[in-house]
Formats: sequence, C-alpha cells, structure tokens
Amino acid sequence: MPRMRKASAPKLTKVRTAGNSPDRAEIALRAYHIYLERGGAPGNELDDWTRAERELLASNGKSSRKPKSKAA
Repeated sequence: MPRMRKASAPKLTKVRTAGNSPDRAEIALRAYHIYLERGGAPGNELDDWTRAERELLASNGKSSRKPKSKAA
C-alpha cells in the first residue's frame, strides 16, 4: 500500500505593502487555509472566500465599506 503524505498548504511569497487590497491569489490561499481549519468539509466555498477577504482587508487596515461622506 502506498504511503500517503500529509498535504501541505502552499506558502505565500508575495509581500504586501500596507494599504494594498489583497489580490485573488492571496484571498484564495487564505480561503484554502480556512477550508483546512474546518477539516476540509465541502459546501462552504463562498463563506470561506468572503471570510478570507474580510480578514485580509481588516489586516490591511481597510474596511469593506466606504466611509459615508458628509453633506456640506
């Protein structure tokens, strides 16, 4: 019987500077890590993606909402 190796997550090599929005690859990698954290159960791809996007935006000091402008 062949030995199965434990899957390892890909490493993020791109360095993000403060103030940049995360790109699709960064969101996909974080979503994959979330998927692994919850045991690899299928059916939550959209939840994983949106959570990853929110986390990365928050870690960049950005909010997903635009601030309301005040009327003069």
